[in-house]
Amino acid sequence: MNYKHSGPCAGLTILATILSGTIIGGRAWAQAAGTPLAATTSPAPPSNATHYHPSHFPKKAGEYYDLIWGVDSLSVKAVESGELIRFSYRVLNPDKARVLNDKKIEAFLDSPKANARLVIPSLEKVGQLRQVNTPEAGRLYWMAFSNPRRTVKRGDHVSVVIGQFHADGLVVE
Repeated sequence: MNYKHSGPCAGLTILATILSGTIIGGRAWAQAAGTPLAATTSPAPPSNATHYHPSHFPKKAGEYYDLIWGVDSLSVKAVESGELIRFSYRVLNPDKARVLNDKKIEAFLDSPKANARLVIPSLEKVGQLRQVNTPEAGRLYWMAFSNPRRTVKRGDHVSVVIGQFHADGLVVE
């Protein structure tokens, strides 16, 4: 091909022709390779989602709570759109777990990341949002901590303290 300079726009025309050929050729190559056209025009945004779910606590910690406190299956979950944080546990030995159901013993949830200490709310007609009946082996029990500003969020590591009982490093689900 012989390109003669025939005016001020001739160079721009040649450049536009080359660039359009490169773009069209790139799209044709992507389609021939089986790549969808949308994938070649804009990259997908990075995803922070993960399929990894951490265990609630190590096996040794579970054995400790079983041996010393008579409980297992400790879990912390955000409920009611994050307004409450529910701590649940299963009683294995009712005599050892009696402390956890004693309403005279103060319970709170600490979140170092949020720099917050949540307490169990007491409602006028219902009382504390905490089960205080005599524990029975094999039953699940719970208590709810007020989280009005939603300072504690899913994924945060928290500690639940009930008198001498400390469950550290629990992950909020």
